Amino acid sequence: MKPVERRLMRELPVLRRHLVTSTALALLGAGLVVGQVTLLATVLADGFGGHAVAFGTPAALGAVVVGRALLAWARGVLAQRAASGAKHALRERLTDRLGQGAPLRLAAGRHGETATLLTRGLDTLDPYVTGALPTMAAAGVVPVAVVGWLFATDWTSALIVVVTLPLIPVFGALVGMHTAQRTARQWRLLARLGGHFLDVVAGLPTLRAFGREHYQAGRVGEMADAHRKATMRTLRVAFLSSFVLETVATLSVALVAVPVGLRLLDGHLDLRTALIVLFLTPEAYLPLRAMGAAFHESAEGVTVAEQVFAVLDEGEDGGARSKERIVVPEVRAVSVRLDGVGVVYPGRAAAALDRVSLHVRPGEHIALVGPSGAGKSTLLALLLGFTRPSSGRITVGGIDLDRLDADEWRERLAWVPQRPHLFAASVADNIRLGRPDASEAEVRQAARDAHADAFIEALPHGYDTPLGEHGAGLSAGQRQRIAIARAFLKDAPVLLLDEPTAHLDPDSEAAVTHATVRLMRGRTAIVVAHRTSLLPYADRIVTLRGGLVDSDVGTVVTRHALSDLVSSQLVPVEGPVAS
Repeated sequence: MKPVERRLMRELPVLRRHLVTSTALALLGAGLVVGQVTLLATVLADGFGGHAVAFGTPAALGAVVVGRALLAWARGVLAQRAASGAKHALRERLTDRLGQGAPLRLAAGRHGETATLLTRGLDTLDPYVTGALPTMAAAGVVPVAVVGWLFATDWTSALIVVVTLPLIPVFGALVGMHTAQRTARQWRLLARLGGHFLDVVAGLPTLRAFGREHYQAGRVGEMADAHRKATMRTLRVAFLSSFVLETVATLSVALVAVPVGLRLLDGHLDLRTALIVLFLTPEAYLPLRAMGAAFHESAEGVTVAEQVFAVLDEGEDGGARSKERIVVPEVRAVSVRLDGVGVVYPGRAAAALDRVSLHVRPGEHIALVGPSGAGKSTLLALLLGFTRPSSGRITVGGIDLDRLDADEWRERLAWVPQRPHLFAASVADNIRLGRPDASEAEVRQAARDAHADAFIEALPHGYDTPLGEHGAGLSAGQRQRIAIARAFLKDAPVLLLDEPTAHLDPDSEAAVTHATVRLMRGRTAIVVAHRTSLLPYADRIVTLRGGLVDSDVGTVVTRHALSDLVSSQLVPVEGPVAS
């Protein structure tokens, strides 16, 4: 077994059970094969010899044939169940990893490759689970049972089988090493094709605006052709492997059959024994030949399993996190602290955050300002648990954030991103994402609180109006107010707002600002702001530059400093500021 196959066995109990069951069924099948061959040889020998066939022999032979058919059916059913269980377990682990471990890293990658891995990719495990594993179990049991019976029947023939039997796995391994490389390249091309195709579809309006749709159509065609050629090369190797294994098996059977025929003609071997040897010898080679074919069919699935484990291993902390999870304290009454926190993303030399310290008191409103790339969104990602600090610590009520239950902690947070994602569902279902069990009345109240009820009711079907992907059909301001309605519905004690008024026209900005201010009341809020419309409602303004808290501006801005800051940007002070 390859390391990835051993890991599949180790981490998926359903596959371990499947292998044990397949081994037991293979052993039972080997017994039925020996029984069928012995009974069939007896019937034929008695018939050709002019002897009367025993009364119960044909009935016993029929029972054995029926038993083998039932065994094959049971093997297929159990294999399909095991394949479904294995794929379900891996999909759950993948979605958990992508959802909990690194949604920002996922967003920065190619969605098409991830989608291909979760769908078409994991489906390629079917040949491995339904074919390779049962065949592997049979290859370890059936030849031993058959050779053992051959030794008891005719030891000279058994000796020839023992000598020639290892030739099949040897030739299969030689061809298989070449196949694995070609299959890995085939999968990489398929994943690249899926990712690029999804990018092209998502960016089709932009491509058409710049007249580049024909060029991209040609690129997709070239990638599809490259995948076709890689697939055909892989198939050629697979066919070559089948030819080699079949040739070796045929020659090996001939090495047994020719001496048996000569000895039968010389009268040194009786017909019954000769028939048993001739019938049983191919059965010794059959599982090994089948294993070679199953290897080629399952090679893509093994490659996909390597990709799955690469994603699961990505970003693991190697035991740095405590396995013990602590109940999240009452967030409304405790402070959140960042002490000397630094974040360095893989592949980047500069730190996204460098020794940042921040104390957020219960119910306090903090605005994070600074140029793009200063680390403001990274700070929110830290609090959301989407990324982990490279240095320093984050505490909630004196408890390390890493030690808190991540799901329970996120239940205390409401996040309004700069570009909220709306799903291809109704408006009400998109708002209900904040609290899935919310009633229709609660959804409508959240929309009113977010000043979104007027435009929602003007839609063709009101709250039941289906939206396109990413909220297609709504303006940026309308999408932002639906995101704020989600936060109202969730009613979480801590708000994380990432530039909620960015890219909006003045009217939409005013509506979103009004809704955001209402949302912030009575809650702890951290607001990332490029525009100044929300700054007057902050208790403190923290300026970040180059991943550092800018000590020149200061972490606390008084009323007079804020007035100077806002006046310099031609925005009046309209709300309360801590003095």
